[in-house]
Amino acid sequence: MTILAILPIVYGATGLTLGAILTFVLVQVIVKGKSRKILVEAEAEAEVVRKDKILQAKEKFLQLKSDHEKMINERTNKLVQDENRFNQKESSLSHKIEENHRERKDIEAIRNNLKAQMDVLERKEDDLAKMHKQQVEQLEAISGLSGTDAKEQLIDSMREEAKTEAMSYVNEIMDEARLTANKEAKKVIVTSIQRVASETAIENAVTVFHIESDEIKGRIIGREGRNIRALEAATGVEIIVDDTPEAIILSAFDPVRREIARLALHQLVTDGRIHPARIEEVVERTQKQIEEEIAEVGKRTAIDLGIHGLHPELVRLVGKMKYRSSYGQNLLQHSREVANLSAIMASELGLNTSIAKRAGLLHDIGKVPDDEPEIPHAVLGMKLAQKYKEKPDVCNAIGSHHDEVEMTTIIAPLVQVCDAISGARPGARREVVEAYIKRLKDLESLALSYPGVLKTYAIQAGRELRVIVGSEDVSDKDAESLSYDIARKIQDEMTYPGQVKITVIRETRAVNYAK
Repeated sequence: MTILAILPIVYGATGLTLGAILTFVLVQVIVKGKSRKILVEAEAEAEVVRKDKILQAKEKFLQLKSDHEKMINERTNKLVQDENRFNQKESSLSHKIEENHRERKDIEAIRNNLKAQMDVLERKEDDLAKMHKQQVEQLEAISGLSGTDAKEQLIDSMREEAKTEAMSYVNEIMDEARLTANKEAKKVIVTSIQRVASETAIENAVTVFHIESDEIKGRIIGREGRNIRALEAATGVEIIVDDTPEAIILSAFDPVRREIARLALHQLVTDGRIHPARIEEVVERTQKQIEEEIAEVGKRTAIDLGIHGLHPELVRLVGKMKYRSSYGQNLLQHSREVANLSAIMASELGLNTSIAKRAGLLHDIGKVPDDEPEIPHAVLGMKLAQKYKEKPDVCNAIGSHHDEVEMTTIIAPLVQVCDAISGARPGARREVVEAYIKRLKDLESLALSYPGVLKTYAIQAGRELRVIVGSEDVSDKDAESLSYDIARKIQDEMTYPGQVKITVIRETRAVNYAK
């Protein structure tokens, strides 16, 4: 039944107007048409999506299939390559095994051959041993000595012969060395000494301060001695005011303190104002002046010697040497002299003159430290040089110039020799009488410690030692050996200037009396 057929029925039943009914019918028709259209469009879109998904799935499948085939091909190729490589190695290994078998056969043949030769050699050795034994027995029968006794006699005779020849050879070498080495050494030393001229200054532990009149002594002493006590406390110097006319004695072992006291006293006497406050002010100002002068002396010394790059503290210590003496010899003059001698000798020997001069100047800086440690001055000087970044050659020369440290460079013995030359030349130093006598007694006692020595005499101020031995106990050859041994022991155990000549005297006396 169509819509038009049912319209009258609906119209009659509901009582609606025909317009309303037609409107409702049209709405239904339009809705049904749109629904069908939407359904058709949805089915079309779904078909398109389905086809697109199927196409994408096919492409993905083809891509995976291609990748899988590619991977299969790569693995197949790798397996083929590995198989080829394995076949090559197997072939090479088979070849090496065959070569090894051949070499083993060759080695076995060589081993058999060597074994046969060893058997032959063993048989020959047995034959030689039997022949040697027979010859030894025949020789023992002829000589009447056993093999051991003959060997000992031969060794003794060879030892005596070798000892005699060795002594003769040593004497020849010593004579040749004396003719050549001493000649060259003396030439170098004499040339160096002739080219150096330095002053000789002897200093004491006191300084004499001259004044114009004895009236100033009272002003220096002050009321109840307060001025002199203040001056002694500020300077650390003992001031001796006695009956000596127009003179005051300043006594102290430190030359720097004595110089400070002298200059301060001179300013106080010149100014005329002498009281404790003024004394402390003048002494403090004088100390600063001395410190500046010490630095200036160090700089001027380094410039005069052509030494550059010294640490400022080392320059100050060099300047401080001006106010220090050793055995009466001014330390700065001694160091300058050693520096010049070292440079001249280094030039004569073809060595580095600048390093030699530097080591010569600094070799005694351990004598002028600000503190006084209980170690040898050579070792202290080496540590100071190392602290202020001096070269190892210079440090070793400083530390070893009295043999406290082993010498490792050629400059070290050079500085030691120049130090001995500067200190041992006549008039350079003042030696204490007790030390001089002790050195002579030590020389004589050392020689007396040897067996066969009867008397010893140290003569020529200790530069020659005469040793008298008994003719029954010491032979002529033994006398020569004794002289050599004593010389070596003195050289190793004693300290002495220059050289010591050892003369061994052996004589035979026949004494009879006429009655």
